[in-house]
Parts: sequence; structure tokens; C-alpha cells
Amino acid sequence: MDIKGKKAVIVGGASGMAKASAEMLRERGASIAILDLPDSAGADVAKQLGGSFHPVDVMDEKGVEEALGAAVVALGGMHIAINTAGGGAALRTLTKDGPHPLDAFRRIIELNLIATFNLNRLEAWHMSKNEQSH
Repeated sequence: MDIKGKKAVIVGGASGMAKASAEMLRERGASIAILDLPDSAGADVAKQLGGSFHPVDVMDEKGVEEALGAAVVALGGMHIAINTAGGGAALRTLTKDGPHPLDAFRRIIELNLIATFNLNRLEAWHMSKNEQSH
């Protein structure tokens, strides 16, 4: 796959697997936009890669739409989307203190499923606006 000249949005790109992906994409010639939490190292990572940083909590539906829109404008389009924002709760279903807190489970479902789907649908919409080659 030819990465040179592609425009990539990396959600969770301030650290870990997503940061490594952003670095690899940049090395291969892609333009980079990092979306991550406001208190993350996203601004520093984006600066190091010559890209833009767009602070967002992926569980903020409106904030995601705005941050992703700003990233696409900064890049001038989007060809590649990487999403690694997520998490978990390392709790047993039943502990000596009682059952697993249902609110903690709901938050994990919201973060890993609903927020991811929201990103995917918005990214697909932005990508649908790319020029089609015939």
C-alpha cells in the first residue's frame, strides 16, 4: 500500500500502539492528525510528527464530531483512520464486596462499543467525500 501523501487520523495517538502507528505512517509519508484526551501527550506527539492535535474525549459525541471535523480540515481530507481509544475494568463479576458495579460495566460498553462505532461512522462519512479514482 502506498502511504505517501495519505492523510491519517489517529485516535488515541498520544501513546502506545496508536503512537507507534502514527510514527510509522509519518515515516512512510502520511500527514498526521492526533485525537486524544486534552491532558495526554497528543500535542507533543503531533508536533514531533509535524501534524495537528485535536483534544477530545471519545465519549463526548458532539466533541468527537467537532474534533474529527477539525482534523479533516487540518489534513485536507482523510484516507486512514486508526482508533485505539478504549479501556476496561479489571473486576470480577462477584467480589467479597459484592457484585461488579453495573455503572462501571456501562461505561466500558459506552467507551469500547458506542464511542468506537461513533468514530467509525463519522470517519466513513468523511472518507466518502474523498475523490474517487476510476
